[in-house]
Amino acid sequence: MSIREEINRISKRAGAEDLMPGEAADLLRTLASLLGNLNAYIRQVDLAYKKTLLKYYSQEETANRAKIVAETSQEYQKMREGRDTKELAIELMRSLKYFLKDFEEERRLSGHQ
Repeated sequence: MSIREEINRISKRAGAEDLMPGEAADLLRTLASLLGNLNAYIRQVDLAYKKTLLKYYSQEETANRAKIVAETSQEYQKMREGRDTKELAIELMRSLKYFLKDFEEERRLSGHQ
C-alpha cells in the first residue's frame, strides 16, 4: 500500500462515527511515522520536477512559458500529489489531536479521571 493510500485509509477511519480514543491515538502515531516517509518522497519528486523545469528553461523562449509547460509534466503532478498528501496528513493529525483533547476534556468534566 502506498503512503497516499494509507493516508486515505486513515482519513476514512478518522471520520467514522465509532472512532475510539485508543484507535485515534494509533492513527495519529501512524500518521507521524508516515510524515517522515512522505517528506523523503517529496524531496525526491521536487528534484525530478526541478530537473524537468531546467530542461524546459533551455527549450522555451521565455521563463514564463517554460514554467507553464513544466507544470503540465508528470513530475509536476507527482510533486503536487506529494505536497497535497502531506497537507492532508497534517490536517488529519490536527483533527485527531483535537479529537483526543476534546475526549480528555469531556472525561475530566464528567468526573472520570
